[in-house]
Amino acid sequence: MRGSLLQNIGAVAAGGAIGTLLRYYVHLYSQASDFPLGTLFENITGSFVLGALTGWFLSRQPREWLRLGLGVGICGGFTTMSTFAADSTALLLESRWLPAFIYLLLSVFGGMISALAGFLLGRKLAAKRGKEVKLH
Repeated sequence: MRGSLLQNIGAVAAGGAIGTLLRYYVHLYSQASDFPLGTLFENITGSFVLGALTGWFLSRQPREWLRLGLGVGICGGFTTMSTFAADSTALLLESRWLPAFIYLLLSVFGGMISALAGFLLGRKLAAKRGKEVKLH
């Protein structure tokens, strides 16, 4: 372990607080829609950011507390699987089949595509910044 346990815990806690507050802010400004746009935005954006961080971190190997604070903390606090599941269930229980299908499709595939795009961008940016660490 490269960082101390207390440093890691503090970074995750601080990052989680920041990510959760950002998610709440997005929630406040997306309530006007009866479609879960806020959650969709949070999860796709969070997937992109986490993908970019992962691509960068695999190449640059940051301090453990920084990696955990940004990835587990901020991205983990900002994205939300539980709200995605609840929103999907609510749409299905309301028999809103087309919005439910669109939401599920955009959330799952949009999140995966965003994570991949972020990962590729993160790797590219890290490679431009200096000597890239070889992955096995």
